[in-house]
Amino acid sequence: MPPSSAPSTVPSSRRAARGRTVALLAPVRRPIASIVVAAATIVALTALGLVLRSHPVDAGLSAALNALRTGAVAHIAALAYAAFSPVPAMILTVGLTAVAWLATRRLRLAAAIPGVVALTWIPSDIVKIVVARPRPDPTLLAHPVSPMPTDASFPSGHVVFATVLATVLILLTWHTRGRIVALIAAVVLVAGMICVVTILAVHYPTDAVASVIWTIGVFPAARLVWVGLLMPLVPVLREPRTSAAPTAAR
Repeated sequence: MPPSSAPSTVPSSRRAARGRTVALLAPVRRPIASIVVAAATIVALTALGLVLRSHPVDAGLSAALNALRTGAVAHIAALAYAAFSPVPAMILTVGLTAVAWLATRRLRLAAAIPGVVALTWIPSDIVKIVVARPRPDPTLLAHPVSPMPTDASFPSGHVVFATVLATVLILLTWHTRGRIVALIAAVVLVAGMICVVTILAVHYPTDAVASVIWTIGVFPAARLVWVGLLMPLVPVLREPRTSAAPTAAR
């Protein structure tokens, strides 16, 4: 084979390897199944929320967890809840996007982050509006927050966002040495936010659990739609094509 053919193949193979290292950008293996699972998740959680609206089976557990809202626990929970409220959450997403861009200089990777976050997080509000489950009754709580949020309770937007963020961190680091740290951080983040919203009693425990299930069910479809269908419509966000393998020397 002529020596001049080697330099043209090595860079393309390296670019392909770099593309494979980021699971967030990997093609969804079963696109139809992802859509079906997402649809089933939405329907099932909506039905569950409607049942829980009229039968708050976890009201007693909610009151028990709220009894923990004292001292340092109360202050930490309040700070964490504020930090993951909608506006700070959007700022955090923009920050993570900027870090990804600065660290990799890959516009496609950076653009994937806010898209999958938004397409997983924002639609959960539609279920919240449809279900319209009231927040836990402050008169049954030992330490209710004041004022109690006035929007619906099921599912928890805070927990959905935390779970989406944790999922993105895992996928960004899945093929790196930092994936174990990311996995631990993801578990702590999601578990911590579940504790926060239930100890403050701004959500029932079932609201928080449903939020995790929502993300698990909807995220693959959101990634399929954003990364697989919408981003390729923008030329600069398309998957770069690798050079074809050289033919054998004549």
